[in-house]
Amino acid sequence: MELERPIIFIDLEATGADALRDRIVEIAMVKLMPDQSHTDFVQRVNPGMRIPAEVIAVHHISNEDLANEPAFKEIAPKILEFMEGCDLGGFGLSRFDIPMLREEFKRAGLDFSMEGRAIIDGLSIYHQKERRDLSAAYNFYCNKTLVGAHGARADALASMEVVLAQIDHYSDIPRDVRGLHEFCAKQDERFVDNTRKFIWKDGEAAINFGKHKGTLLKSLVRDQRDYVEWMVQEGKFSQDVVDMCWKALRGQFPARSGETNSQGDSAALQSP
Repeated sequence: MELERPIIFIDLEATGADALRDRIVEIAMVKLMPDQSHTDFVQRVNPGMRIPAEVIAVHHISNEDLANEPAFKEIAPKILEFMEGCDLGGFGLSRFDIPMLREEFKRAGLDFSMEGRAIIDGLSIYHQKERRDLSAAYNFYCNKTLVGAHGARADALASMEVVLAQIDHYSDIPRDVRGLHEFCAKQDERFVDNTRKFIWKDGEAAINFGKHKGTLLKSLVRDQRDYVEWMVQEGKFSQDVVDMCWKALRGQFPARSGETNSQGDSAALQSP
């Protein structure tokens, strides 16, 4: 890659994926210079809030690991200094890392300007160059060109061939329908329901949209019962979400283990 000035490749780990509500727990920056040499900046950060167990299972940074680390506000000036005069790169940084950094700098009272910076996102390149549609899957798994794509019958037949070819291709996935159903359903275990309206947070269901995003369902029933009742009655949510809310109003809450939690106060979040 030809460089006129340094470019910094960034990766963040955080307490979650919501730029407004979550906080950074680790920042890594690799500054690539025009002469192809590079320097690194790596720092863990005390987020001032508890990291949910489900997130710890992903990045393996515990609350205890961060107890003696600085807050983002303490290191923000150093980060800005390191980034001065640099373009930015990464994988998915336009969706996650840059919005997260903007919010953290805002809370620290500092201006994180993107003016004049080039953004090189490997995820965008990947999506543009490596198609992930049915035609691409048909070519990859079946070594055939899909003729009549977007015609219902052609697509249905191709879908069947792709699934059968995937079963032959991957020796470690189930061969039976029930096993395949469970395999497909657990692809993203962060979410409680298939429509992603609820997300797991320390083993309990938390709402994943709207003004109450991040709030435990248990707390909503206790403090905003009318909102949960609205979700049941509105008619815009999937049946499994409606059933979950209906049960919650009666004191039954989903749990990661598959068992039902009875109503009660959740543990308070604490800083690491």
